[in-house]
Amino acid sequence: MRWLPSAPEADVVTRAEAEAAARQAAASIGIEAIDLGIHPRGDTAARMSVVGWNTWLWAESPSSTQWGTMSTSATAAGITVSLNASSSQVTWSMGDGATVSCGQGTRWTMAGTGGRNVPSPDCGYVYDSEGRYTVTASTDWSIDWSAAGYSGTIPLEVRRSAEVIVGEMQSVNLAGA
Repeated sequence: MRWLPSAPEADVVTRAEAEAAARQAAASIGIEAIDLGIHPRGDTAARMSVVGWNTWLWAESPSSTQWGTMSTSATAAGITVSLNASSSQVTWSMGDGATVSCGQGTRWTMAGTGGRNVPSPDCGYVYDSEGRYTVTASTDWSIDWSAAGYSGTIPLEVRRSAEVIVGEMQSVNLAGA
């Protein structure tokens, strides 16, 4: 009888190692927060919003790393990871305690509204008091990954904020004027 050493086992990747590589790869694909589309913009006193006015909210000219779906593969820690990332919801924190959840939203245009105070067809808000508010748009991403025979999902939230000024219009009736 003759003894032969067995062949060395190939490096075995554990689930924890595959998931760590997936998280590292996901961090490297450059997902970023949307640019905020808000009308009225409310960023200056001349362009402030008004109490009772329909504020439109949307993802402004989003790139594939800001909205939608993207697929890629990346290598992290010597492990090749396939990634499929998608976003489908933006949660807008309006700065007054209220939130609005919607998809990409519709960009406000003068041509589309005739300049009238009409509600957004899919993502809007109406302030009921004047003030300065910090509006934050949080986009939820779901990143499905597979590597070394394992798979899973990584949730990711990215956000961006802007200050919005909301004023109040008042009218005065003068008798006999």
